[in-house]
Amino acid sequence: MTYKPPRRPQFFYTTAPLPCPYVAGRTERKVVTEITGPDSDALHDRLSRAGFRRSHNIAYAPVCPSCNACVPIRIPVATFQADRTLRRVDRYNADIAGFEVPARATAEQFQLFQRYQLARHSDGDMATMGFYDYRAMVEDTPIETSIIEFRDGEDRLVGGCLTDKLGDGLSAVYSYFAPEMERRSLGNFAILWLIRRAKALGLPYVYLGYWVPESPKMAYKARFRPSEVLAGGTWRVLADGDHAPMPVAEPAMVSQSG
Repeated sequence: MTYKPPRRPQFFYTTAPLPCPYVAGRTERKVVTEITGPDSDALHDRLSRAGFRRSHNIAYAPVCPSCNACVPIRIPVATFQADRTLRRVDRYNADIAGFEVPARATAEQFQLFQRYQLARHSDGDMATMGFYDYRAMVEDTPIETSIIEFRDGEDRLVGGCLTDKLGDGLSAVYSYFAPEMERRSLGNFAILWLIRRAKALGLPYVYLGYWVPESPKMAYKARFRPSEVLAGGTWRVLADGDHAPMPVAEPAMVSQSG
């Protein structure tokens, strides 16, 4: 008889209050848990379906007091239809190719990441990240992760998207692009690329993290229709009139044996 050690319980912790990075004047709190052990992929899958996101080996979800502005959102790739604006983005970037590479940080990636942070988020914490911080963000992962490198016709790196592979889709963890190419909407183009890649892999969803209708930086995610949002513990199709924060249940406490 083979001895099988018992599963350890999954512990969840709540962070201290911090200023909200999305809506001015509000306070942010998160529930966090560690993703570790031989069942990391399966645990991460369950947490993602429950509205969690990953950073390094930590999964987190907002549990902010008196606020539910952050709404988990995903795209069902089988029914997605690009609108006129997104079709134009696709055509405008026909010279850009995406390449899926292992989650290994390079100096070329970091230089682009740093230029993006200084141009777009100079007042944020990530603007002060050094190469080793960037390498930890990319390589410190307990699950199957890759980077999508976007290159132009002269093989210049113009964008990157750190991407997790889930059992039911692809999850866009973080993307960045050449700030001088802002008019190309490379962030939207990266999502279109992930939709095509998920479809080719037979995966039903692309997870985009949190849609924050009150934040101009995050509102673009609702452009990808039809999309689904997690409300009251259930994924449902985002309706045209859903422009205000919706009731969102606190993230489910996911057991390792669930």
